[in-house]
Amino acid sequence: MKVLLTAFDPFGGEAINPALEAVQKVRSSLGSIEVVKLEVPTVFGKSIERVREVIEEIHPDVVLCIGQAGGRFDITVERVAINLDDARIADNEGNKPIDKRIAEDGQPAYFATLPIKAMVDAIRKAGIPSSISNTAGTFVCNHLMYGVLHILSGMQYPVRGGFLHVPFIPSQVVAKPNAPSMSLSDIVTALEAGIIAIGEHDSDVKISGGKEF
Repeated sequence: MKVLLTAFDPFGGEAINPALEAVQKVRSSLGSIEVVKLEVPTVFGKSIERVREVIEEIHPDVVLCIGQAGGRFDITVERVAINLDDARIADNEGNKPIDKRIAEDGQPAYFATLPIKAMVDAIRKAGIPSSISNTAGTFVCNHLMYGVLHILSGMQYPVRGGFLHVPFIPSQVVAKPNAPSMSLSDIVTALEAGIIAIGEHDSDVKISGGKEF
């Protein structure tokens, strides 16, 4: 199985992006799973096109995109992406779309086609907090997740896709009182556990992953 693993460059004034730092440390081979890594610009439009180019080039079986969710304390596997850009801050090229559809011919939303509950379960079994998230936001993370799933929905061969958010790492919260963080080594362990779970599950497990709010 070949997994295309993507991560954004730093954005929002941060010097680093823990998603990219972690992806760079993920092993390129996890048993029978080949991991191909890709840095993606935190830019509306360009992020989708960059991933599209590499999908067409390497023909992966899975596309897993990784992003930073500063303020979250755990590893969150995203369930759904919506067809909407509504930026609170500008991307890395100054774009700030408001109430804009990502794909005019796309569905209102796309659900991840990865075994998200199995991924969360595997990450927890590795000793790292994890949960399912029901919102990927409305910034470039949701933009890319939606765009990738829209691309994959039109593929002539089956490719699974989804998105995972990671917290800040400790160096990012030195001047952010009470902001949660997670060690880079734990994030790497979580990513590898999640990828292995994808390889082990063609369909998801039947365990609770819901939230009250």
